[in-house]
Amino acid sequence: MSNKAAISLTTGLEDSEKVTVAFLVAVGAAESGRPTLMFLTKEAVRLAVPGVAQAVACAGCPPLSELMDRYEKAGGRYLVCPICVKAKKLDETDFLPNAELGGTVQLWEWIGDGATTFSY
Repeated sequence: MSNKAAISLTTGLEDSEKVTVAFLVAVGAAESGRPTLMFLTKEAVRLAVPGVAQAVACAGCPPLSELMDRYEKAGGRYLVCPICVKAKKLDETDFLPNAELGGTVQLWEWIGDGATTFSY
């Protein structure tokens, strides 16, 4: 059985609490040694742009930028929907170093024989 974790995130900073929860799950998986991939779609694709994730969701919540730093240091990766990137007119050459364009085919290729999945 695979120990991979895949987190699908459709929400951006319009709901910073949901984004924070998704990152807490992703950071927990990555820091525990699981190969971890976040599939960013819809508004979440903006999170792949450096400097965008500047939010604190609630009193006592860690800053989103801190969670993203921890995720990267733990080896976490982002797969960013190319259709959404095009629709939002973003430039993928400006993405975070651990982010790459990829859609559902690439997501399934990465999952391979299985992964624990979460969707936010």
